[in-house]
Amino acid sequence: MHLKLKRTPGIYITGFMGSGKTTVGRMVADLLGWDFVDLDTDIEAREHETVANIFATRGETEFRRIESEAIRRWLNKIERGQPTVISLGGGAFVQPNNYEMLGNNGISVWLDCSLDVVESRIENTDERPLARDREAFRKLYAERKVLYGRADYRVDGDLDAADAAKAVVGLPLWK
Repeated sequence: MHLKLKRTPGIYITGFMGSGKTTVGRMVADLLGWDFVDLDTDIEAREHETVANIFATRGETEFRRIESEAIRRWLNKIERGQPTVISLGGGAFVQPNNYEMLGNNGISVWLDCSLDVVESRIENTDERPLARDREAFRKLYAERKVLYGRADYRVDGDLDAADAAKAVVGLPLWK
């Protein structure tokens, strides 16, 4: 097993909105017999408010603060040996402080999904505040793609979710 996973058994699924982080992350956790956390869902439960509403009423800066606190809370459990797969929100990994925290405590896996697939997956929803302006959305995709590339591993996010989960579990982490 990868040394970082022995010390802090956390796998962090990152990628752009609509890349399948929650679906794939849940499948990876099931395959491994680990706990699973969707960070956005966790935040919504604690704040009693949707992510979209937090963005609308409190702003992105406040959301990012809440998000970093949630990551710290889960990392405390992982540091105590609780194996967990965390599906990060699309912007969590690109925040410098989050990137550093996660990089020191487990393994990050980027679901690299093409823009065409991402757009097709989110086209009929307004739950994603950063996807409302298509031009800004495409620009954000290009900016974040570079930052996601810093993840420890990359898996093709255009794959069927079950195949992507198998690809994650098949990474050379366990040898």
